[in-house]
Amino acid sequence: MTQTLAKIVTFEEFIDRLSENYGVRYELHNGEIVEMAQPVGDHEEVKSFLGIEISCEIKRLQLPYGIPNQVIVKPSGKDSGYFPDVLVLNRANLANEKLWKKASTLSLGSSIPLVIEIVSTNWRDDYHLKFADYEEMGIPEYWILDYAALGGRNFIGNPKQPTISVCNLVDREYQISKFRDNDPIVSQTFPELNLTANQIFQAGLV
Repeated sequence: MTQTLAKIVTFEEFIDRLSENYGVRYELHNGEIVEMAQPVGDHEEVKSFLGIEISCEIKRLQLPYGIPNQVIVKPSGKDSGYFPDVLVLNRANLANEKLWKKASTLSLGSSIPLVIEIVSTNWRDDYHLKFADYEEMGIPEYWILDYAALGGRNFIGNPKQPTISVCNLVDREYQISKFRDNDPIVSQTFPELNLTANQIFQAGLV
């Protein structure tokens, strides 16, 4: 569950407020500050599992990537700022990021090979708002990881079932592939990543 704070603010005002409210999780959605609910344990288990698995792949391939903990993604020209659950950072492009040193903020799709949102009760943000903004930014790959089957039926089927939607940028538009059960995940960023949907869904149960 999320709570929107009424006043419309700029991105710069949002950054200032973050420094004043350490420990409270906020995002900025088109000028509206949104207080994010504390994630549940299963959500954090899945996040931790993916962080470890992807980090191992980065190290194995000796890529100039990292997985930072608190990075703001700012769509260009909008008063919005998101904190993705998992973000793969292309460190080689940081010299082009004007807000990186000051506010650990990324605004270029070329700095983000892969971004992952783990769906919670505010599932519309992941399937609609962030989908559109990440696509417009040119982020090459976006996973919507719906382990608890919370999203709408047109996204995860009827009856609902846990689904990972992998969105790959093709001609500036996301093409979506869906993975369930024992389907092996196909990632353009990490083509040799050896994970099934169930391995990710069950991360919190091991």
